Amino acid sequence: MKNYYHRVLLKLSGEALKGDSKAILDAECLKDIAQSIKMMKDRGVEVAVVVGAGNIWRGKLAESIGIEQSQADYMGMLGTVINALALQSSLENIGVETRVMTAIEMDEIAGPYIQKKAIRHLEKGRVVIFGGGTGNPYFTTDSCAALRACEIHCDAILMAKNGVDGVYSSDPRVNKDAMLYKNLTFKEVLQNDLKVMDGTAVGLCMGKEIEIRVFSMQDSSNFVKILDGEDIGTTIRNGD
Repeated sequence: MKNYYHRVLLKLSGEALKGDSKAILDAECLKDIAQSIKMMKDRGVEVAVVVGAGNIWRGKLAESIGIEQSQADYMGMLGTVINALALQSSLENIGVETRVMTAIEMDEIAGPYIQKKAIRHLEKGRVVIFGGGTGNPYFTTDSCAALRACEIHCDAILMAKNGVDGVYSSDPRVNKDAMLYKNLTFKEVLQNDLKVMDGTAVGLCMGKEIEIRVFSMQDSSNFVKILDGEDIGTTIRNGD
């Protein structure tokens, strides 16, 4: 069966790697995510990953203890590298060849991010995990995901969510009348201040041939359904 997408970037929150565990990482969560990535790769899809660091470090904590924002952001970047290495290990444990590339040079543990080298890794069937954000403070991992997706020419950014199956008009965990949006344009996301990605990330995707798919990661079959073009979750694309 032909895949709906050829090359995708999977955006994961740091919390997705810990689940309900009190520790910063959970073995079963890592294993489940690795298996989902393998399912996509076994279908012949090229997969890149950007992971956050909310399981390790949060800006609000930095503010409460007096750490200046740019310094705190660099600390968060280091957290994303820890998560990238953990996910790499889980993938390689199930036989998936993986490379970690970082925006901040740390040659002993990962390769530096080089656009053409990242594309070459993908073409060779390797999963590429981008750590270290954009390498600059004041930019979120959402912005990193959008930037890397543009640079390596992805067809889609897959935002696999914990406990939410798409984009809603308000928080469905708080408002039982919240409405699920099946289709949105990037302009509608910005105009309605929908908390999908930050505005910088959405702006990067506007005018590009990239879709954003927001869906629940609780059902691992959703990753394959996305590749089959099934209408699950929310799809965000360019429009009038």
